[in-house]
Amino acid sequence: EALDRFHCYRKIFQETGVHFDGFSLARQHSLMHYVMLIHMFGAPNGVCSSITESKHIKAIKEPWRRSSKFNALRQMLLTNQHLDKLAAAHTDFMACGMLGPHPSMYISYHI
Repeated sequence: EALDRFHCYRKIFQETGVHFDGFSLARQHSLMHYVMLIHMFGAPNGVCSSITESKHIKAIKEPWRRSSKFNALRQMLLTNQHLDKLAAAHTDFMACGMLGPHPSMYISYHI
């Protein structure tokens, strides 16, 4: 019933000119196929929102907490951009052999 209402009311975006080509979100669209696929193949394994939730936390919540809350969107976008560049640099450095094991691996805990 909720999915039918979504498909009925989403037309308002097209009628008002907000979105000319129609309006379809991936998750809402995939819901149309779930019942048939569950009948065909059984319950879907691993269908859970935890992956998208963890991405949301990394991309939105953590940068929001780091921001000063003034002009936060700009700060959040810069934070994400900087973190992406750091991750890419780390990957490149590892591939070139410029980074070795973490120094804490060499610390002996035996007294």
